[in-house]
Amino acid sequence: MADPQSNAPLRADAGAPTSGVIHVRTRLTADFTVISNALAQRRGSAVTVGVAALILSLPDGSPVSIAALCEHFTEGEILISRALRELEDAGYLKRHRERTPTGQIRTRTYFYDVPGGNPEPGPGPRPGPRPGPGPGPGPGPEPEPDGPPKPRRSRKSPSATAVAPAPAPAPAPAAVQETVQAHAPAKTETPVALADADPKAIAVLATLRRIDPRLVLSEQEAARLAPAVTRWLAAGLLPTQITDHLTARLPDSLLTRPAGILAYRLKETPLPTPARSAEPPAGPVTVPMRNCDGCDRGFRSAQPGRCRDCRSGESGNRLRAAC
Repeated sequence: MADPQSNAPLRADAGAPTSGVIHVRTRLTADFTVISNALAQRRGSAVTVGVAALILSLPDGSPVSIAALCEHFTEGEILISRALRELEDAGYLKRHRERTPTGQIRTRTYFYDVPGGNPEPGPGPRPGPRPGPGPGPGPGPEPEPDGPPKPRRSRKSPSATAVAPAPAPAPAPAAVQETVQAHAPAKTETPVALADADPKAIAVLATLRRIDPRLVLSEQEAARLAPAVTRWLAAGLLPTQITDHLTARLPDSLLTRPAGILAYRLKETPLPTPARSAEPPAGPVTVPMRNCDGCDRGFRSAQPGRCRDCRSGESGNRLRAAC
């Protein structure tokens, strides 16, 4: 009875938050995706984060076009295309156009976990662990599991050491070469500033979405198409004629970005409007009005004289006088 005892309830766990979300963690060993906090907690549209999470969860080679994403999400093409543009502007998404050996144009889409990160190397033999230093020199160099044997370095001075010729690098797989070529944006495409573009051409491109809501262009795409629209305007075409040409007979479903279709329709420059001649066009010759010398009747004739009735009367009098 000498020991004090307390009937007060125990305190709650000090580590549990008093408000907000409480995570119930489950260790996943399969079917999970790693997303950076910078992307998952990105401020702005929730559609952008959802599209990014879906693309990250898909395996390589899966279609990520606007039509394919619209089949998965309930949002329309405008919100999906806007989300892809936001990811492209933020550096998570990049598209590169390449020409195949058969002459076809294909678009390769690259998605980065971190903007500006380097692509992972393609599939190939990975070097095994190097053997640690032993107590003494062995009988000879031991080859690595997946590579040719490396010569053992000698401890002689650099002046007396003979430099062995380096082996020729093995040719990289075709997929790795295409990936390296596609990740050279400076050679494939040069960004154009929107401030340097023709404002009239930008206004024509901006009005396209009023005619067809699917023709949504980014600032970079509009700046890239503006020089072609400027050439059409310089050729004498009206802005309404250009918009009619760009929006006529479009397919029901745009499987690619609209900028590619617009660039294809603007690739040829139309004929300029023929200049007007300084001399007025030659019209029909008008015969002047004259008064008849006999009856003073007005008639048209190139030379002054008598009218047709007076001439016919004179010829009749001459015939009667001859009879």
